[in-house]
Amino acid sequence: MDSIIGIDLGTTNSAVAYLTDDGPTIIPNALGGRLTPSVVALDEGGRVLVGAAAKEYQVVRPDRCASLFKRWMGSDRTVTIGGKTFTPEDLSGLVLRSLKADAEAFFQRPVTRAVITVPAYFNDTQRKATIAAGRIAGLTVERILNEPTAAAIAYGFQGVDENKVILVFDLGGGTFDVSVVEQFDGTLEVRSSAGETALGGEDFTRALAARVLESVGLPFERAEATLPLVVARVLQQCERAKCQLSREESTTVRVPGADGELAGGKEVAVGREQLQKWIAPILGRIETPIRRVLADARLTREKIDEVILVGGATRMPLVVRRVRELFGKEPHGRLNPDEVVALGAAVQAGLVQRNAAVNDLVVTDVSPFTLGVEVSKEYGQEIQNGFFDPIIDRNTVIPVSRVKSYSTMQPNQTTISIKVYQGESRKTQENLLLGEFDVTGIPPGPKGQEVAIRFTYDLNGVIEVEATIVATKKTVSHVIARHAKGLSEAAIRKAVRDMEKLKTHPRDEEKNHYLLSRAERLYKELAAAPRRHLGALIDGFEAALESREPDAIGRHREALEYFVAEFDADNDDPTGNSYE
Repeated sequence: MDSIIGIDLGTTNSAVAYLTDDGPTIIPNALGGRLTPSVVALDEGGRVLVGAAAKEYQVVRPDRCASLFKRWMGSDRTVTIGGKTFTPEDLSGLVLRSLKADAEAFFQRPVTRAVITVPAYFNDTQRKATIAAGRIAGLTVERILNEPTAAAIAYGFQGVDENKVILVFDLGGGTFDVSVVEQFDGTLEVRSSAGETALGGEDFTRALAARVLESVGLPFERAEATLPLVVARVLQQCERAKCQLSREESTTVRVPGADGELAGGKEVAVGREQLQKWIAPILGRIETPIRRVLADARLTREKIDEVILVGGATRMPLVVRRVRELFGKEPHGRLNPDEVVALGAAVQAGLVQRNAAVNDLVVTDVSPFTLGVEVSKEYGQEIQNGFFDPIIDRNTVIPVSRVKSYSTMQPNQTTISIKVYQGESRKTQENLLLGEFDVTGIPPGPKGQEVAIRFTYDLNGVIEVEATIVATKKTVSHVIARHAKGLSEAAIRKAVRDMEKLKTHPRDEEKNHYLLSRAERLYKELAAAPRRHLGALIDGFEAALESREPDAIGRHREALEYFVAEFDADNDDPTGNSYE
């Protein structure tokens, strides 16, 4: 049977894993790394770069790169890089295709099925967009899994028989989720979830970058519009500084000149206390979702037995301290916070595949949003529209089916329009419209003719709505379409064809392109003498690549790698041991 892989499609980093008899295991990428940066680039030759090579390229050519596109999933936003326009689903599809290729190289056979994780607070449109991205990458998405649920599965895989209430605190590069999970008798039951889809370590990095640029007289927004090379370099420097301040009390951020080169730029000193002060308002946004998730689970903070930290941003001492203060207990992250979601997705893939290693494990999840329909209300002689009536309340265990009865409001009314919404507001205009359809053939008669509406919500968060005219038993069924907003079935097929036309780097060339991108970035930073030496090494390596002689390529690569390792003070570890 073909292996089903588990994928953590992250805002800043992604990972892929599979389940063995001994537990879930991360699959390395072409560079041997365990994490793949969620960055896509299109170089001057029209070749697509994904991962570490694209992240390096972003420092010197930000105009030809895209990142953080997970935050735009399900929207109409597009990105133009290298003269080509991409949707967020296209870009996510390229990342997924790279992870799929890594898995195929690992297994030495085609891989076509996957479980993909999403933030618990992703709405229906964003989940469908993720399914569409998987299809664009050539994957059948067997299950969409909430990220904190995946983390709980990874932790519960070894010790699920222990009875306790766990809070999963998931602060990654771009999103924040919090879930309450009860573990008992071989079961992991998610009791509630909440969060924000635009809150994470990247916001901390950008806040630091904004302060650094302000200190040298460059407002962030103006610099981003007029000096993209400067901003790209400062963001890279601030990411490094943020990680360093998790270990040290102070560091410096180098601000380049207008040409983006560090030589001749300025240095700005930053202390840990300063960083904590600057990001405190952003971090404060975690408290509302925490209050909501505890209220929905009908628990107080004292009833939480264990707090699990997930996501690279939870390595920051300020985050750990804040969580400790909120819950009065020491949070922990026994598993790598960058990898735990992918590991849980692999266990879920094993459950889908009925792997014997997880025969004794049962996992439940919840609906993160309230689902319902638009209704009208009668005030005296006046009928007002636009009210939201819940049918499935948020944090109801799924899969679930609920039915509720409604009545016509006019004599001889033979048709009703059913509009399906997702959200928490009592007014539909503030919620998300998921779909609509008409029910016709209601028998003429006085007002009050009954129509029963049933919602069925599956494990992928996909909804089927069934309306039955009680008098005639006629039923109309409507499945909320699984394709993403703005992507019809034809559009998805076209996206697949377009992706196939793009020139992507073979896996055996990816490490070469990563090395060249890193060397080109370093070249701009060095003084004259080492720059000349590096230039000669780059020339030699490029000539060896053109010759296609394996021995020559190996010799020149080794020399260039040695030089870069010696001089690159801002080395980003492609093995994935980075902070969000």
